[in-house]
Amino acid sequence: MADCIYILNEKTMNITCLKLSRLPLLLGLAIFLSGCATSPTSEENHDPLESMNRSVFAFNEKADKYVLKPVAMGYKTIAPEVVEVGAANFFSNLDDFVVVINDILQLKFREAGQDGSRLLINTFLGMGGLVDFGSDYGFPKRYEDFGQTLAHYGVSSGPYIVVPFLGGYTVRSGIGGIVDAGTNPIFYAAPFMAPFISPTIGAGRAVEQRKQLLDNEEIVNEAALDKYEFLRDAYLQRRNNLIHDGNPPAINDVIDEPVQESTDAEKKRSVVIEYIDPEPWQPIHDSK
Repeated sequence: MADCIYILNEKTMNITCLKLSRLPLLLGLAIFLSGCATSPTSEENHDPLESMNRSVFAFNEKADKYVLKPVAMGYKTIAPEVVEVGAANFFSNLDDFVVVINDILQLKFREAGQDGSRLLINTFLGMGGLVDFGSDYGFPKRYEDFGQTLAHYGVSSGPYIVVPFLGGYTVRSGIGGIVDAGTNPIFYAAPFMAPFISPTIGAGRAVEQRKQLLDNEEIVNEAALDKYEFLRDAYLQRRNNLIHDGNPPAINDVIDEPVQESTDAEKKRSVVIEYIDPEPWQPIHDSK
């Protein structure tokens, strides 16, 4: 029996070491691939692959209609509100670990202290993050990721790409997402959990994220003259806002074009984007 326990522990340690050894590889891969994102992309055209992206977007819309959206709607219908809030807080708390790491990488030490305090409060007082006490103690939710860190050090955004099942990303934010996955606590806890737990958490995160979009989906469908363009521009605007910590450069500083009066449709579209992401410090144009 002791031999079995020893072998099991040895295997667990080996798996853990293997996972830890992957993080430098992920970082190296991100730095290498970020060179692909530095190719010139005009400020007027962040979507040179639009034709292909629209085809993938249409596929994703069908996959969402028949798979993810029904699951999210069922979850919202069945789950009590306390469960929904707790799940959202739990996944947000996991993300705070990634936020602190990227605070440090961007040399934002004051923010790292605040976000680290929020993480500790919610983890220990909030029962693993199920309750958001951090906001009550004056540490609001912030958003930092490795895509923003790459932007901080001057890596260009690269083109906008729609990935099957996952949605739209710039090359930079997509690379950053790979590294963020490698710094998430679940990545390191997986060897100590039952094999089905980690995939279950991942699926739960996807369903929770999709559930949060249900309330705004009808507004988007009604307001968007072109849903693909609407969601792409909203994503790019939010990324730009995040990168600049809520103070993105004025449009006239980025694109030197004469100011034209907006049409009613454009005004409606702008109002909807602001409604979807109402917190101005939370970032919306991965264009740095």
